[in-house]
Amino acid sequence: MMPIPVILDCDPGQDDAIMLMIAGANRARLNILGITTVAGNVPLCKTSRNARVICQMTGNTDIGVYAGCAQPLKRALLTAADVHGREGINGIDIFEPDMALQDEHAVDFIIRTLRAHTDNPVTLVITGPSTNVASALLKDPEIKSSIGQIVLMGGARTAAGNVTPSAEFNMFVDPDAAAVIYGSGVPVVTIGLDVTHKVLALPERLCRIQKIGGKIAEAVANVLGPYSFYDENQFGLAGAPIHDPCTVAYVLAPKLFRTRAVNIQVETKSELTLGHTAVDYWQRTDRTPNTLWADDVDVDGVFAILYQALESYA
Repeated sequence: MMPIPVILDCDPGQDDAIMLMIAGANRARLNILGITTVAGNVPLCKTSRNARVICQMTGNTDIGVYAGCAQPLKRALLTAADVHGREGINGIDIFEPDMALQDEHAVDFIIRTLRAHTDNPVTLVITGPSTNVASALLKDPEIKSSIGQIVLMGGARTAAGNVTPSAEFNMFVDPDAAAVIYGSGVPVVTIGLDVTHKVLALPERLCRIQKIGGKIAEAVANVLGPYSFYDENQFGLAGAPIHDPCTVAYVLAPKLFRTRAVNIQVETKSELTLGHTAVDYWQRTDRTPNTLWADDVDVDGVFAILYQALESYA
């Protein structure tokens, strides 16, 4: 089977870092065309550096990293340094990588790459605010035909919001960009907090990671320690949810996830519910479904993908 062509659009970020590690360990199955970075968990200069740090740590320096949008489409940037640390990946000693940042803007890279793949559609994985991909779609709508699917982490239905009472972080930071994604007509898979709050780094799973050995497994264990502490204290969870790795796990093994075709509308106007994802789970409107919504997951299967990736680096 030919590797799946993918672009990884991210804002590293602790869980983005783990997502990049998993993707980098599966290059026999994923043709990683590039990594695009966006402002989100921390400002753009730090997400762009952090993506290259992970590439350098994992020996994937041949993958180009392209910096994208430093601000949401219409709003001021909100970051999550209180969660991920000032440098973005709490638990890893951050360094200035030797690996160069590409000169091309991420939005232009996305457009150019998709235009070159009209016969082999690309999967876009989005684990931060959707600003880069939305900007590409607005700038060149014809690229839609070259997108096989968008797999994004964001939103919440039965789970409460994690940044406001009703909004998940990625949706809240750039709800206007998310609205562009859902209005594009492109196939979208949405993996929100309803699923990711089940994929928890419980103590026994953290112990398993520590036993793998090697610098990458050690780094993941160091990341998940403070990450778990935050989520245990803020949300009463039994461990850190590994949100963003679920996207790549879906691309590698979609059968691990139960999905349902639904319509999602993203709130872009209300101060009270900005970024809320209105998931029409029971088809109470006449709106056509515009995404597959993940509502359950084989948690052990997702962690098996993580363990296998870390073992490959050991």
